[in-house]
Amino acid sequence: MEASAKSFFKTVLETPSPSGYEALLQRKVRDYIEPHVDQVQGDFHGNLIAAKNPDAPFRVMLAGHGDQIGLIVRYIDDEGFIYATQIGGWDPMILTGQRVTIWPNLVNDPPTDEGIFGIIGKKPIHKLTDEERKRVPKMQDLWIDIGAKDKDEAQEKIRVGDPITVQLQTTEMPNNRICAPAMDDKTGMWVVMEALRRADSSKLKIGAFAVSTVQEELGLRGARTSAFGIDPQIGIAVDVTFASDCPTMDKKDEGEIKLGEGPVIYRGPNMNHRVVEQLLSVAGDAKIDYQLAADGRATGTDANAMQISRSGVAAGLVSIPNRYMHTPVEVVSLEDLDKAADLLARFLESIDPESSFIQ
Repeated sequence: MEASAKSFFKTVLETPSPSGYEALLQRKVRDYIEPHVDQVQGDFHGNLIAAKNPDAPFRVMLAGHGDQIGLIVRYIDDEGFIYATQIGGWDPMILTGQRVTIWPNLVNDPPTDEGIFGIIGKKPIHKLTDEERKRVPKMQDLWIDIGAKDKDEAQEKIRVGDPITVQLQTTEMPNNRICAPAMDDKTGMWVVMEALRRADSSKLKIGAFAVSTVQEELGLRGARTSAFGIDPQIGIAVDVTFASDCPTMDKKDEGEIKLGEGPVIYRGPNMNHRVVEQLLSVAGDAKIDYQLAADGRATGTDANAMQISRSGVAAGLVSIPNRYMHTPVEVVSLEDLDKAADLLARFLESIDPESSFIQ
């Protein structure tokens, strides 16, 4: 992976972007991609849309969501302790004892990453009753301690509605793996932007769009609005998928998906079969390793929203194997990201606007 691309990846991983609070991230994405494309624009929803050949009549949209799961301040008690509710799907057991950051300035213009450190507290195990020890904690059982002496001091720093993330940091691991929160789905967002950057403009016969979509974790919302605006003929989502090469993951349920073995190309009713075959053909011609997976339903990804936009879009899904999804220690392979970006760059170059993707 090129040094500049790797640096960009680390930057977005360490930039807060809970669903609905993506503005700071989108500014950093714009800074990275703008010199390499013909057009970059935002929309009222918060999506960031980069394009090469934006006026071409045949359009291909790549989508990776830039939002991450988080929390949001709901209540501050008289002692200055903060109670939060979820943005997206957390397991409260994982949140216990986490270091977090409250971000009061993500809605500023411009947004800034000046945060307030906090810790998630819980009743000590020594004081739990037998019944409490058996019970899975609820969000109401957890609180955030920012060191404030009372409510007035806490309210000088934060207010209801401020977003919260677990502490954002990246750690490189052996075998070209990397650990951080929000691999879901800053990996996919990185891939689509990097694929657009790598696509050779002289080989493009179509309009190529890469979108950092918003609010996927709340119901695929940004993909729905951006796909309506772009009106593509082809739409490919890039998201993470469950790696099954670790304990407790059932290959009979998830398929055999391994870190470092390449991006995952999905088959199933959410995917246009001609798009899938084109992806497989491009991977073969370019000698790019890939893995196959299947889903028998409409997926929980931006491919779902794109497929049913307007009168329908020929959809595809390329996924990055991810261990420990929706935890602060998600693990992916940098090799898988790099190969996914190459695959989609070559895919964009391969599309002939005269070809039919009507099934």
